[in-house]
Amino acid sequence: MLTPLQVYGSVHSYFTGKFESYLRYKEIPYDLVTITPGAMKKMRAGTGVAQVPGVLLADGRWMTDSTPMIAWLETQFPQPAVMPADPATRFLSLLVEDFADEWLWRPAMHYRWSHADDRFVLGNRLGREILGRQPLPQAVRRKVFQQRQLGIFIRGDGIDPRTRAHADAAYLRVLDLLEAIFGQRPYLLGERPTIADIGFMGPMFRHFAQDPTPAHLMAERAPAVWEWVARTWNARAGRLGDGELLIAAPDDWDPILRESGVTHLEMLDANARAHQVDEPRHDAEIQGVIYRDLPTSPYRVWCLEQLRARFDELDPESALVVRQRLEGTGAWEPLWRTDGLASGHDPDGDAPFCAGQRVFPAERPEVFGRLWRRYRRRS
Repeated sequence: MLTPLQVYGSVHSYFTGKFESYLRYKEIPYDLVTITPGAMKKMRAGTGVAQVPGVLLADGRWMTDSTPMIAWLETQFPQPAVMPADPATRFLSLLVEDFADEWLWRPAMHYRWSHADDRFVLGNRLGREILGRQPLPQAVRRKVFQQRQLGIFIRGDGIDPRTRAHADAAYLRVLDLLEAIFGQRPYLLGERPTIADIGFMGPMFRHFAQDPTPAHLMAERAPAVWEWVARTWNARAGRLGDGELLIAAPDDWDPILRESGVTHLEMLDANARAHQVDEPRHDAEIQGVIYRDLPTSPYRVWCLEQLRARFDELDPESALVVRQRLEGTGAWEPLWRTDGLASGHDPDGDAPFCAGQRVFPAERPEVFGRLWRRYRRRS
């Protein structure tokens, strides 16, 4: 019997939900370890970063970062593969996964923390989950998380009155694109999930399908997406078996590839250019909207490096297929615009066993203390 993976994460977490979706489909046993302060300290010591999910293996090794963790687990549990067999389709699937991971993170956090009802609900839930044993009233727990998330992931990620409508619309556009696909077939490539479906489960499951405001929008605007979320969470390889997959990504993927090019790849390029000149923060123009004072992330430079590396591994015929597809959707030029990438992350290619790296600057530790002192004065 396999020893269950120890997955350190949260039942409200974007990437924990993505990773759990993969484990459930592959029927890999795991135990979810709630991120209390003590668990967070243990995970930070093992992975070098306080980001979920972190995974403790039976042999004592730690893993971090959902995409390389899935890639490694595919070598240990190869069947049924979530990576498409066709090289060109596999590359396009990894591009779509990266789009879901990195671009949709912004609207997912925006809907959760910019909208008052969502902020109240998730502040309460995270306060109970993560600060469960702290001697604090629930109102203070809630305020801790509201202030932390608003500071780091909303104001600190370019969401303001000028960009809010664009962040709202980013989610709605993707809902419409996915609704057109899931009205035709159960998963993005056919009869069983692939890495592209798993990637979209990050934002779509624990955020958009469960937080009050985006969940209502999904149910009303995109019921086929709502159904796909539940179907993917409930998918099991033992039941679906060798469900048929399309060999090539179909034409209805083109709008997603186009959206990735004008949002995600533009964002990665702006970040890479800032990183080259050691700018800790930068602006990025996305679809005519300027997001200001974004944190410059070496990790996101690495994401761009990884996409290029996967392309360089393609055989000439597959590379031509991918290039023509991306040129036709406007996603080729931003993928290659900036030369000389040097993220410095994982130089030895050890991921997911290398030290993790934060995308956002660490939160200010004084926030918790300041709120606690304020409560003590009032009481």
